[in-house]
Amino acid sequence: MFIEQDYTQYTAAQHRIWSDLYERRMLDLCEQGCRAYLDGAQKICLPGNRMPELAELNSYLTPLTGWQVRAVPGYIPARDFFSCLAVRQFPSTITIRNAEQFNYLPEPDIFHDVFGHVPMHAHDEFGDFLQRLGEAGRMATSEAEIRHLQNLFWFTIEFGLIQEEGHTKLYGSGLVSSPGEGRHALTNAVEKRPFKLEEVIETDFEIDHFQPLLYVIDGFDQLVSAADAFIDGLRHNRDTFAKAS
Repeated sequence: MFIEQDYTQYTAAQHRIWSDLYERRMLDLCEQGCRAYLDGAQKICLPGNRMPELAELNSYLTPLTGWQVRAVPGYIPARDFFSCLAVRQFPSTITIRNAEQFNYLPEPDIFHDVFGHVPMHAHDEFGDFLQRLGEAGRMATSEAEIRHLQNLFWFTIEFGLIQEEGHTKLYGSGLVSSPGEGRHALTNAVEKRPFKLEEVIETDFEIDHFQPLLYVIDGFDQLVSAADAFIDGLRHNRDTFAKAS
Protein backbone atom coordinates (compact mmCIF):
# COMPACT_ATOMS: atom_id res chain seq x y z
CA MET A 1 0.00 0.00 0.00
CA PHE A 2 2.80 2.42 0.84
CA ILE A 3 5.30 3.65 -1.74
CA GLU A 4 8.49 5.66 -1.71
CA GLN A 5 8.51 9.34 -2.57
CA ASP A 6 11.28 9.79 -5.14
CA TYR A 7 11.89 13.47 -4.59
CA THR A 8 14.32 13.70 -7.50
CA GLN A 9 11.49 13.05 -9.96
CA TYR A 10 9.72 16.35 -9.32
CA THR A 11 10.21 18.91 -12.06
CA ALA A 12 10.87 22.61 -11.76
CA ALA A 13 7.34 23.20 -13.06
CA GLN A 14 5.86 21.04 -10.27
CA HIS A 15 7.87 22.87 -7.62
CA ARG A 16 6.57 26.13 -9.07
CA ILE A 17 2.93 24.95 -8.98
CA TRP A 18 3.32 24.07 -5.29
CA SER A 19 4.96 27.42 -4.61
CA ASP A 20 2.22 29.36 -6.41
CA LEU A 21 -0.54 27.41 -4.64
CA TYR A 22 1.16 27.90 -1.28
CA GLU A 23 1.65 31.63 -1.73
CA ARG A 24 -1.89 32.26 -2.93
CA ARG A 25 -3.48 30.25 -0.15
CA MET A 26 -1.33 31.48 2.72
CA LEU A 27 -2.22 35.09 1.90
CA ASP A 28 -5.82 34.27 2.81
CA LEU A 29 -5.10 31.84 5.63
CA CYS A 30 -3.27 34.48 7.63
CA GLU A 31 -6.78 35.83 8.23
CA GLN A 32 -8.99 32.78 7.59
CA GLY A 33 -7.00 29.95 9.16
CA CYS A 34 -7.21 28.87 12.78
CA ARG A 35 -4.23 29.31 15.07
CA ALA A 36 -3.61 25.54 15.29
CA TYR A 37 -3.19 25.30 11.52
CA LEU A 38 -0.88 28.30 11.21
CA ASP A 39 1.21 27.19 14.17
CA GLY A 40 1.35 23.64 12.81
CA ALA A 41 2.63 24.79 9.42
CA GLN A 42 5.49 26.55 11.21
CA LYS A 43 6.23 23.67 13.56
CA ILE A 44 6.62 21.14 10.72
CA CYS A 45 8.53 23.65 8.57
CA LEU A 46 6.06 23.27 5.69
CA PRO A 47 8.01 24.58 2.69
CA GLY A 48 6.58 27.36 0.59
CA ASN A 49 9.08 27.48 -2.26
CA ARG A 50 9.26 23.79 -3.20
CA MET A 51 7.40 20.50 -3.03
CA PRO A 52 7.33 18.97 0.45
CA GLU A 53 9.56 16.01 1.23
CA LEU A 54 7.61 13.66 3.47
CA ALA A 55 10.61 12.31 5.36
CA GLU A 56 11.63 15.86 6.19
CA LEU A 57 8.15 16.76 7.43
CA ASN A 58 8.08 13.63 9.57
CA SER A 59 11.36 14.60 11.20
CA TYR A 60 9.54 17.60 12.68
CA LEU A 61 6.03 16.17 13.05
CA THR A 62 6.61 12.76 14.65
CA PRO A 63 8.48 14.06 17.74
CA LEU A 64 5.58 16.45 18.37
CA THR A 65 2.55 14.14 18.27
CA GLY A 66 3.68 10.74 17.00
CA TRP A 67 2.04 11.28 13.59
CA GLN A 68 3.79 10.58 10.32
CA VAL A 69 2.86 11.00 6.64
CA ARG A 70 3.09 7.93 4.42
CA ALA A 71 3.11 8.07 0.62
CA VAL A 72 0.43 6.11 -1.26
CA PRO A 73 -0.20 5.79 -5.01
CA GLY A 74 -3.76 7.17 -4.83
CA TYR A 75 -7.05 6.22 -3.21
CA ILE A 76 -6.86 3.34 -0.76
CA PRO A 77 -9.81 1.35 0.63
CA ALA A 78 -11.62 3.09 3.47
CA ARG A 79 -10.83 0.40 6.03
CA ASP A 80 -7.12 0.57 5.18
CA PHE A 81 -7.26 4.35 5.45
CA PHE A 82 -8.83 4.26 8.90
CA SER A 83 -6.44 1.51 10.02
CA CYS A 84 -3.58 3.87 9.15
CA LEU A 85 -5.14 6.68 11.16
CA ALA A 86 -5.57 4.38 14.15
CA VAL A 87 -1.77 4.03 14.37
CA ARG A 88 -1.07 7.70 13.57
CA GLN A 89 -0.07 7.21 9.96
CA PHE A 90 -1.62 9.58 7.44
CA PRO A 91 -1.75 8.33 3.82
CA SER A 92 -0.89 11.03 1.30
CA THR A 93 -0.77 11.12 -2.47
CA ILE A 94 2.52 12.48 -3.79
CA THR A 95 1.44 13.77 -7.21
CA ILE A 96 0.49 17.39 -7.80
CA ARG A 97 -2.06 18.93 -10.13
CA ASN A 98 -0.94 20.45 -13.44
CA ALA A 99 -1.29 24.08 -14.46
CA GLU A 100 -4.64 23.45 -16.17
CA GLN A 101 -6.05 22.12 -12.87
CA PHE A 102 -4.62 24.93 -10.76
CA ASN A 103 -7.96 26.20 -9.46
CA TYR A 104 -9.83 22.92 -9.19
CA LEU A 105 -8.94 19.27 -8.91
CA PRO A 106 -11.68 16.63 -8.47
CA GLU A 107 -9.44 14.20 -6.57
CA PRO A 108 -6.92 14.87 -3.78
CA ASP A 109 -3.31 15.65 -4.63
CA ILE A 110 -0.30 16.39 -2.44
CA PHE A 111 -1.41 19.99 -1.98
CA HIS A 112 -4.74 18.93 -0.51
CA ASP A 113 -3.25 16.05 1.49
CA VAL A 114 -0.14 17.72 2.86
CA PHE A 115 -0.88 21.44 2.80
CA GLY A 116 -4.52 20.93 3.78
CA HIS A 117 -4.24 18.16 6.37
CA VAL A 118 -0.80 17.70 7.84
CA PRO A 119 -0.19 20.98 9.75
CA MET A 120 -3.19 20.14 11.93
CA HIS A 121 -1.52 16.87 12.93
CA ALA A 122 0.97 18.88 14.98
CA HIS A 123 -1.86 19.82 17.37
CA ASP A 124 -2.22 17.38 20.27
CA GLU A 125 -6.00 17.32 20.62
CA PHE A 126 -6.67 17.30 16.91
CA GLY A 127 -4.18 14.47 16.50
CA ASP A 128 -5.95 12.52 19.25
CA PHE A 129 -9.29 13.09 17.53
CA LEU A 130 -7.99 11.88 14.18
CA GLN A 131 -6.56 8.74 15.76
CA ARG A 132 -9.87 8.03 17.46
CA LEU A 133 -11.67 8.36 14.14
CA GLY A 134 -9.28 5.73 12.84
CA GLU A 135 -10.22 3.42 15.70
CA ALA A 136 -13.89 4.07 14.99
CA GLY A 137 -13.34 3.27 11.32
CA ARG A 138 -11.95 -0.14 12.22
CA MET A 139 -14.96 -0.83 14.43
CA ALA A 140 -17.77 0.40 12.16
CA THR A 141 -19.47 -2.39 10.23
CA SER A 142 -23.12 -1.57 9.58
CA GLU A 143 -24.19 0.81 6.82
CA ALA A 144 -25.56 3.22 9.41
CA GLU A 145 -22.30 3.25 11.40
CA ILE A 146 -20.22 3.82 8.28
CA ARG A 147 -22.51 6.63 7.12
CA HIS A 148 -22.34 8.28 10.52
CA LEU A 149 -18.55 8.06 10.52
CA GLN A 150 -18.32 9.51 7.02
CA ASN A 151 -20.52 12.43 8.03
CA LEU A 152 -18.44 13.07 11.15
CA PHE A 153 -15.22 12.98 9.14
CA TRP A 154 -16.63 15.29 6.46
CA PHE A 155 -17.90 18.00 8.79
CA THR A 156 -14.74 18.04 10.91
CA ILE A 157 -11.56 16.82 9.23
CA GLU A 158 -12.56 18.04 5.77
CA PHE A 159 -14.94 20.95 6.33
CA GLY A 160 -14.65 21.99 9.96
CA LEU A 161 -14.93 25.51 11.36
CA ILE A 162 -13.86 26.74 14.80
CA GLN A 163 -14.84 29.78 16.84
CA GLU A 164 -11.67 31.56 17.86
CA GLU A 165 -11.39 34.90 19.66
CA GLY A 166 -14.80 35.99 18.45
CA HIS A 167 -14.20 34.98 14.82
CA THR A 168 -15.04 31.90 12.77
CA LYS A 169 -11.88 30.28 11.38
CA LEU A 170 -11.05 27.36 9.08
CA TYR A 171 -9.48 24.11 10.20
CA GLY A 172 -10.90 21.50 7.80
CA SER A 173 -8.55 20.52 4.99
CA GLY A 174 -11.11 20.97 2.23
CA LEU A 175 -11.51 24.59 3.31
CA VAL A 176 -7.85 25.24 4.07
CA SER A 177 -6.63 24.01 0.68
CA SER A 178 -9.36 25.62 -1.47
CA PRO A 179 -9.41 29.39 -2.02
CA GLY A 180 -12.96 29.41 -3.37
CA GLU A 181 -14.51 27.09 -0.78
CA GLY A 182 -12.51 28.63 2.05
CA ARG A 183 -13.77 32.13 1.28
CA HIS A 184 -17.32 30.91 0.68
CA ALA A 185 -17.42 29.06 4.00
CA LEU A 186 -16.98 32.30 5.93
CA THR A 187 -19.80 34.17 4.18
CA ASN A 188 -23.43 34.45 5.19
CA ALA A 189 -24.34 32.19 2.26
CA VAL A 190 -23.37 29.23 4.47
CA GLU A 191 -25.52 28.20 7.41
CA LYS A 192 -23.28 27.69 10.43
CA ARG A 193 -24.54 25.58 13.31
CA PRO A 194 -22.93 24.76 16.67
CA PHE A 195 -21.32 21.33 16.59
CA LYS A 196 -23.53 18.63 18.09
CA LEU A 197 -22.44 15.05 17.53
CA GLU A 198 -25.95 13.64 17.30
CA GLU A 199 -26.87 16.13 14.59
CA VAL A 200 -23.62 15.99 12.66
CA ILE A 201 -23.62 12.23 12.17
CA GLU A 202 -27.15 12.39 10.78
CA THR A 203 -26.33 15.19 8.31
CA ASP A 204 -25.51 13.81 4.87
CA PHE A 205 -23.42 15.78 2.40
CA GLU A 206 -22.87 16.21 -1.33
CA ILE A 207 -19.44 16.67 -2.87
CA ASP A 208 -20.18 18.37 -6.20
CA HIS A 209 -20.84 21.92 -4.98
CA PHE A 210 -19.91 24.36 -2.24
CA GLN A 211 -21.26 23.26 1.13
CA PRO A 212 -24.44 25.10 2.20
CA LEU A 213 -24.16 23.98 5.85
CA LEU A 214 -21.16 23.69 8.15
CA TYR A 215 -20.62 23.06 11.86
CA VAL A 216 -18.59 25.21 14.23
CA ILE A 217 -16.70 23.87 17.24
CA ASP A 218 -15.64 25.89 20.29
CA GLY A 219 -12.39 23.99 20.77
CA PHE A 220 -10.61 20.81 19.72
CA ASP A 221 -11.30 19.17 23.07
CA GLN A 222 -14.91 19.10 21.89
CA LEU A 223 -13.89 16.85 19.00
CA VAL A 224 -12.01 14.44 21.26
CA SER A 225 -15.07 14.11 23.49
CA ALA A 226 -17.26 13.57 20.41
CA ALA A 227 -14.99 10.82 19.11
CA ASP A 228 -15.01 9.09 22.50
CA ALA A 229 -18.81 9.26 22.57
CA PHE A 230 -18.99 7.89 19.03
CA ILE A 231 -16.75 4.95 19.92
CA ASP A 232 -18.78 4.30 23.08
CA GLY A 233 -21.87 4.12 20.86
CA LEU A 234 -20.20 1.57 18.59
CA ARG A 235 -19.23 -0.54 21.61
CA HIS A 236 -22.77 -0.33 22.94
CA ASN A 237 -24.06 -1.57 19.59
CA ARG A 238 -21.65 -4.52 19.76
CA ASP A 239 -22.70 -5.40 23.31
CA THR A 240 -26.39 -5.16 22.42
CA PHE A 241 -25.90 -7.40 19.39
CA ALA A 242 -23.90 -9.92 21.42
CA LYS A 243 -26.58 -10.13 24.10
CA ALA A 244 -29.30 -10.49 21.50
CA SER A 245 -27.37 -13.36 19.90
